[in-house]
Amino acid sequence: MPLILALCMVVGVLIGAFFASHFSGNRLNISNASSNKLSNLLHIIGDQYVDTVDMNDLVERSMPKILKELDPHSTYITASDMESNNDDLKGSFSGVGISFTIREDTLHVQTVISNGPAEKAGIVAGDKIISVDGKPFVGKDCNNETAMKRLKGAKGTKVKLGIIRYGEKNMRTFIVTRDDIVQKSVSCAYMLDNNTGYIRLKNFGETTYPEMLVALAKLSTEGIEHLVIDLRSNTGGYFASAVQIANEFLPGGKLIVYTKGRKSPREEYRSDGHGSYQRIPLIILINEESASSSEILAGAIQDNDRGTVIGRRSFGKGLVQQPIEFHDGSMLRLTIARYYTPSGRCIQKPYEQGKDEDYEQDLIQRYQRGEFFSQDSIKNEGQAYHTSNGRVVYGGGGITPDIFVPEDTSAVTPYYAEAVYSGIIYTFAFNYTDENRKNLNHFDNVTQMAAYLKRQGIVEQFATYANNHGLKRRNLMIHKSYELLERGLTSRIIYNMMDEGALYEYLNSDDDVIKSAMQVFKEGKSFPKNEKQTKKKH
Repeated sequence: MPLILALCMVVGVLIGAFFASHFSGNRLNISNASSNKLSNLLHIIGDQYVDTVDMNDLVERSMPKILKELDPHSTYITASDMESNNDDLKGSFSGVGISFTIREDTLHVQTVISNGPAEKAGIVAGDKIISVDGKPFVGKDCNNETAMKRLKGAKGTKVKLGIIRYGEKNMRTFIVTRDDIVQKSVSCAYMLDNNTGYIRLKNFGETTYPEMLVALAKLSTEGIEHLVIDLRSNTGGYFASAVQIANEFLPGGKLIVYTKGRKSPREEYRSDGHGSYQRIPLIILINEESASSSEILAGAIQDNDRGTVIGRRSFGKGLVQQPIEFHDGSMLRLTIARYYTPSGRCIQKPYEQGKDEDYEQDLIQRYQRGEFFSQDSIKNEGQAYHTSNGRVVYGGGGITPDIFVPEDTSAVTPYYAEAVYSGIIYTFAFNYTDENRKNLNHFDNVTQMAAYLKRQGIVEQFATYANNHGLKRRNLMIHKSYELLERGLTSRIIYNMMDEGALYEYLNSDDDVIKSAMQVFKEGKSFPKNEKQTKKKH
């Protein structure tokens, strides 16, 4: 009996030590009956289960399932996933300086970062990487995750890459010294016309605010009088970056956002009046994939009647996560509060605890009920709120735009859909780029390259290629989707030859949302007014 009691005490101490060693930073107080029951369960499994159990692995796999029962955004990130999870938001990482795509089990260099490690070593776009550090890197083991792990590394370390260059049979070897690679949040910044600037933000990271200031300074030298900030498909990131950017455009003392939770008292974030662009006519673009920090910025501009929001209703992600680090390098992101716009709207769309599937299907349900195509289909079931000027806005999740622009699917056919979803349109575009780099290198701007590609009949070339690779030719569907196919192919070839900024510059040239924004500026209505006030004045 004394021996058994001693063993029980030792096991109890070990279980307690296990949890204590895993939780750091914000300590978790586990003392209630349920947590003791969980500890007892782990003890019983370790002591009596029929097979040997890796308790660490069991806990790792159990934590995401427990958090899934709370809300859709409380998450657990393993130590091995932490680095890649933070790279996009940190603004930089150490690597070789390429973007790549994997086609036919082979890694193809898509673009090479200017003055980066790969370019300095002599690697060019179109090269195929077939070995890394002397080991073959083709076939089933060639995937995005493995490629990132093998190409990334500490600054100053070297990696040997085996390259097959287009038109050559023999492998070349390049030694690349890894260096810091800048990850930009500003995809592009250019002038839509003589006085309208355009900035696209793909996320909100550590460097987003200074990048934004640089972009604004650049546009200011080019005569900017109006500004479009494109947040479409921007899924968010660092909350502080959104607040900083909103501050640039708002007068002093304006509420930007506030947070509130069961154990988190209301905390307000207000503008300080030091922003340099407080009066510039402003338009924010959003869609159903704009989330979190994007919604904070759009909501602040809309509720303060500082500019016009155009597009489609945003995603509706308004839960505040607090990071809790563990000693082993893993992290818990626990929801502790909700975001509210200045008018009092909760950004978060409704959800039921433990029903992630329904939550994840929300965008599909919006599509099916026609919300992407008709403003009348948007469900304004939430409470009505009022902006600074008294305009009505609705809660219930996401930011509903001031001006709705439907998604145009009139030219979408089953042929076009399969071309996109199968990836064959991207494969053709990459192969076409590879085979025509010599000719395409002659063009140094988007307009010239787009005009050249329009004369090449690339849709017909694609249809022949696709037919030979499993997508049967459908002439009537190709005719109906011709402009969509041409636009998709041209945009990918431009991206392959230039960069992300060139891609958006081309796509924006025939974009209905951009056209709507330009019309608003033309009519001088970028500062929304209360309809009642407007009628009284007239």
